[in-house]
Amino acid sequence: MDQPAISDYAFLSDCRSGALVSRDGSVDWWCPDRFDAPSVFGRLLDPAAGHWRIAPLAPGRVERAYRPDTLVLRTVHHTVEGSVAVTDALAAELGARGHDLGKNSPAVLLRVVEGLSGRVRMGLDFVPRPEYGLLTPYLHEREDGSVLAAVGPVTLTLRGGGTPLRAGRDRVRQEFEVSAGQQVGFDLAYASTYGDPPVRLDPPTALAETVRAWEAYRESHRYDGQYPAQVRHSASVLTGLTYARSGAVAAALTTSLPERIGGDRNYDYRFSWLRDFSMTMRALWVAACPDEADRLFAWAARSIGRVGDDPVPVLFGLEGERDLSEHECAPPRGYAGSRPVRIGNDAWQQRQLDVPGQVISAVWRLHEYLGETFEVELREMVVGLAEQVAATWRLPDRGMWETRDVDRHYVSSKALCWVALDRAVALAPRLDGQADVRRWAAARDEIRATVLREGWNDRVGAYTGAFGSTELDASALFLPIVGFLPATDPRMRSTIEVVERELGTEEGLVRRWSTDPAGFVLCSFWLVECLVMAGERARARGLFERVLGHANDVGLFAEQVDLRTGAQLGNTPQALSHIGLINAAWRLTDPATA
Repeated sequence: MDQPAISDYAFLSDCRSGALVSRDGSVDWWCPDRFDAPSVFGRLLDPAAGHWRIAPLAPGRVERAYRPDTLVLRTVHHTVEGSVAVTDALAAELGARGHDLGKNSPAVLLRVVEGLSGRVRMGLDFVPRPEYGLLTPYLHEREDGSVLAAVGPVTLTLRGGGTPLRAGRDRVRQEFEVSAGQQVGFDLAYASTYGDPPVRLDPPTALAETVRAWEAYRESHRYDGQYPAQVRHSASVLTGLTYARSGAVAAALTTSLPERIGGDRNYDYRFSWLRDFSMTMRALWVAACPDEADRLFAWAARSIGRVGDDPVPVLFGLEGERDLSEHECAPPRGYAGSRPVRIGNDAWQQRQLDVPGQVISAVWRLHEYLGETFEVELREMVVGLAEQVAATWRLPDRGMWETRDVDRHYVSSKALCWVALDRAVALAPRLDGQADVRRWAAARDEIRATVLREGWNDRVGAYTGAFGSTELDASALFLPIVGFLPATDPRMRSTIEVVERELGTEEGLVRRWSTDPAGFVLCSFWLVECLVMAGERARARGLFERVLGHANDVGLFAEQVDLRTGAQLGNTPQALSHIGLINAAWRLTDPATA
């Protein structure tokens, strides 16, 4: 089989986990227990790693779209025999509304087939392969017409179709017909082999309930800025990437989708990054409501715990797990042969000096909401992070792009150290006398002077990626966004122009550095924000709309876009790409926003 393009996939979510469905009706990725659990369908990473396809036997034309304000997908297949719609969703718990969405998701994948015209012959191909394709289950036909797939810790129960399902040795392959007005529903329920039994649902009823749950959730969240359709959809994507039980936002649904086809920069993004914290919090504040931001913040405080001398990890598991040690999973061939497939992410062990700045900046954003005097844990976290920055800011680190070679003095990392102490000084009245304001302010001012002196390169005419380097880095665009320098500062304005000229493309994409083979979607939206802050709102709007054009047909962004082919690359859907969209749209709405 030909490997579908990354942009061919649509995203389903129950706020516990997510699934990817290709344009031809194949569910090629689902890790039902939670986002970072092993897959039961992994064809995304290997043709033999499992899938579940429902589609017409005859070829035809495909149209698809989400139900408005939901992650419920409706795909319409037009064939010579007639037309049929397949609606896919991960089921919401019965009665879940508002912020209860996802807290008790039943781990059931729903697929409802509806005849629209003619009489269409359909094919079902169910090939479960748990644990990234390592396991092949036994299949058992049940008296009620369902099929039970059981192996190791995984039990899957497939029901529906109106007639008994027939199991082969290692798959269910079945044909059926759908006439105009007829509806055929299927549900696939996951359960732990040694836990509670799988939930049984009526597919059409559960589908309607899931639509209502998503609609009710979105109705309780308002956005009054520009580009409302795109922002609301990106907010739904962020909600879909949120692990509702803790409030943590996964960086992406997937692992090991490559930054370059055939390359080895393939990483596991199914965790939550503190380094992205301030950007995520801002997007949630703009497009969701304070409750989401508050829950995410509570997760971060619990995950960090007491701050000591060791660097605060840049990422955590979805329930605050710290040790996310990485290993290579040998059997999957990787997307389009891009190896290795990695499980876990060793970046958790890196020193990244920007992390405290992201967290304290988020506290500052929420400070009025958090009360006049902070709770003890929050207060101690802010003080501990500020003290750590004051003591360690002179050290080199791996930077926001998580390089795996050597530590450097990255400009963006130092700027975020300044942010940490600047915001901590401002928060001093809420820290119950524990703030060492004089020392923090002195260190803050020294950091600023050092960045202005060591980060600027006269020959390049820009702030570069690291002290003493001539290499441009798009992370310099973050400096005005966090308030380190105004975009109108002559040196900052020059940096924006040089980055746009040297790292930008006519298609509106911005690379992270000169040898980066792809445009990085987040950096492209950063440039939009910088242009707005520099007073070039019309040009920023044009750039924003060109970047929007790189989304797929259902409005999803992966991490990057290939400069030659326009193909999406990297893990998908990527939270930072959608966060960048939301924040850039709000900057266009309100240029003075913090």
